[in-house]
Amino acid sequence: MIRLEARNQTSRTLLFWSPILAVGITVIAGTIMFALLGKAPIRAIAIIFLEPLGDIFSIAEIVVKATPLILIAVGLSFGFKAGIWNIGAEGQFTIGALSGGSVALALYQIDGAWVLPLMCLAGAVGGMLWAAIPAFLKTRYNANEILVSLMLTYVAVLLLSALVHGPLKDPDGMNFPESRIFHDAATLPILIEGTRAHVGFVTAIVAVAISWLVLSRHIFGYQIKVLGQSQRAARFGGFNEKHVTWICLMISGGLAGLAGLFEAAGPVGQLVPALPVGYGFTAIIVAFLGRLNPLGILLGGFVMALTYIGGESAQIELNLPSAVTGVFQGMLLFFLLGIDVLANYKIRMTQPLSRKLSE
Repeated sequence: MIRLEARNQTSRTLLFWSPILAVGITVIAGTIMFALLGKAPIRAIAIIFLEPLGDIFSIAEIVVKATPLILIAVGLSFGFKAGIWNIGAEGQFTIGALSGGSVALALYQIDGAWVLPLMCLAGAVGGMLWAAIPAFLKTRYNANEILVSLMLTYVAVLLLSALVHGPLKDPDGMNFPESRIFHDAATLPILIEGTRAHVGFVTAIVAVAISWLVLSRHIFGYQIKVLGQSQRAARFGGFNEKHVTWICLMISGGLAGLAGLFEAAGPVGQLVPALPVGYGFTAIIVAFLGRLNPLGILLGGFVMALTYIGGESAQIELNLPSAVTGVFQGMLLFFLLGIDVLANYKIRMTQPLSRKLSE
C-alpha cells in the first residue's frame, strides 16, 4: 500500500525547484497528450514554447498577456501569504474595467491628459469596492471569503453584460452589445510602435518592485507572514487580523481593478461582454508558480502568457481544440501542487494489515 508520511522538515530544495520541475513535467505530459491526439508532439511543443519568442510582434503580445496576469497575481499574493483566499479577482477585474470604462464614456468628448489617470483611479477604486464586500462579510460575520468572492465574479460579469446591452451601448453601434470605442485620450500609450504592448506593463513592473519591498522589508509584510503561518501567534504578537484582512483584500482588489481598466483601455479599447477572459483565475496559477514572491510572479506571468500566445498559434497551425491552453495551465497547477505535497510528505510503501497478520 502507498501512503504519505509527513517529513520531519520541509524539503527546501524541492520547494525551490518545484516551479521549474512543474514546467518540465508539464512539457513532457503535453508531448504525450499531443501524441495521443495524433499531432506531431515535438512540433506542437516548439510552436507553444519557442516560436512566440522568435519575433518582436509575438513578444509584444506576450507582454500584453503578462501585464494583467502579473498585476492580479501580485495583489493575490498578499492575501494568499496571510491565508486570505480571494478567488474572485476575475470579478474585481471586471468591475475595474466597468468603472474606469464608464469614466471614459462619460468624458467621451473631452480631450485632456487627466482623463486616463482618472480612469485608472476609478478602475482601482472599483476593484477595491468589489473586494470590500467579502472583506466586510469575513471580518463582520466570519463569512467564507472564497465563496463570497467567487460568487461575486458572476454578478460582476452579468452586470457588465447588462450595462453594455443597455445604458452603455454604443448608439451608433448597429445594436451590437458594446460601448463606444474609447477616445484617444482614454487609451493607453503604446510602448512598442506597431504592436499592442502598452504602458500598463511599466505599472506592473512598479507594482512588483513595491510589493517586494513591502513583503520583504516592511512591518506589514512581516504581519502577513506571521498571520499566514499561525493566527494564534499573530494574536499573541498584537497583530490586528481584521486590519490585515482588509488591507490584503483592498490591495488585491485594487490591482485586479487596475488590470481590468488596462485591458479595456489597452488592447480592447471599449467595453464588451467578452472582456473578462479568465485572467483572474489564471493569475492564481501565476501566484503559486512564482511562490507568492513578486519577483517569481514576474517570471511566472511571462511563462503563463507564453502558453496563451503559443496555444493560440498551435490551435491555428495544428487544428487543435481551443481548450488546449486551459489544459496546459491546469496541468501546470496540478504538477506544481503535487510537487509541493512531496516537499512536505514522503511516499511510503507499506504492507496491508491482512498480510502482516498472516505473517
